[in-house]
Amino acid sequence: MAAKPVVLVLGAGPRIGASVAEKFASNGYRVAIASRKGLKTTDGILSLKADFAKPDSIPALFSAVRAEFRASPSVVIYNAAALTSTPDKDSMFSIPAESVASDLSVNTVSPYVAAQQAVSGWETLPKETKKTFIYTGNIMNVSIVPMPLMMDLGMGKSASAFWIGVADAMYSAQGFRFFYADERHGDGKFKGQTLDGSAHAEFYTQLANHENVPWHATFVKGNGYVKFE
Repeated sequence: MAAKPVVLVLGAGPRIGASVAEKFASNGYRVAIASRKGLKTTDGILSLKADFAKPDSIPALFSAVRAEFRASPSVVIYNAAALTSTPDKDSMFSIPAESVASDLSVNTVSPYVAAQQAVSGWETLPKETKKTFIYTGNIMNVSIVPMPLMMDLGMGKSASAFWIGVADAMYSAQGFRFFYADERHGDGKFKGQTLDGSAHAEFYTQLANHENVPWHATFVKGNGYVKFE
């Protein structure tokens, strides 16, 4: 009997991360979650404490997953994010440079390291296993949101969208898929703080099955992938 696949959710907050973990567990995955605080979980879910502002700490999370489940995760989901409020609400340039650098580590560098680790692990898995990396994005890689509060978050999302698109173009022929997932309103507008955890969970399990969806995976609750111009 084939072993159950493993999913690693990096950034397991109470809305999206928790919903995604529960959905994959119900679909037969062995689940590992990583969060800043380290969460108490139900039996069978491995919970790890993580500092996503420190990219060099990411490989240890993958090592812990392999030690626990004796297999690398075939699905890796990066859901962590960071932003810094502007000291001067009217000036994007009031954010200290060190805060911008720290937030970029969370939003771009740590997921890049996670993708490195994912690919290394996928090479040890059976060829027929579907390998998937999903990054929780938003509209800011294609649309300017003129709010100083969103400045460094938008920088990170835009940068990550670029390397995710490149990765999918280069690795999809090997069966390795990379997705930048972006939930929208039905009219294509920015969801902001109204993101839906259950919608992400449903869509992410579809992406893990390698449905015919491009790397820039825009979606609407109840409809799945929807292309927006």
